[in-house]
Amino acid sequence: MMISTRGRYALRVMLDLAEHREEGYIAMKNVAQRQGLSLKYMEKIMPALSKSHFVEGIQGKSGGYRLSRAPEEYRVGDILRLAEGDLAPVACAGCTGGECDRSGSCRTKPMWQEFHDLVNGYFDGITLADLLK
Repeated sequence: MMISTRGRYALRVMLDLAEHREEGYIAMKNVAQRQGLSLKYMEKIMPALSKSHFVEGIQGKSGGYRLSRAPEEYRVGDILRLAEGDLAPVACAGCTGGECDRSGSCRTKPMWQEFHDLVNGYFDGITLADLLK
């Protein structure tokens, strides 16, 4: 399993918003500059974060985004799953439930499922607040 640019950017944006939350609504150009991220790419990620109520945004001259909740309430796993979809290493271990024709007799499926559970458990045990420390 590999976390894509989309997942890494989403996490960095959320972490930046958490770190600068006292500033209110933050322009994405400021986040992009601080984080060394592509503003165009960030603009593709923000609608998903907003639609899922991870962030709230306002338009206009003093517009931007801010976190909807406290940093303690955001699990890294939730952010990554929002950006990446599923974190499954193989289709049959994910929440999409893609089964292959060998599923009933597959000797490796339990291993993949355990790996999936470990990865999700690990990322779900870390909050934005933890990363700020």
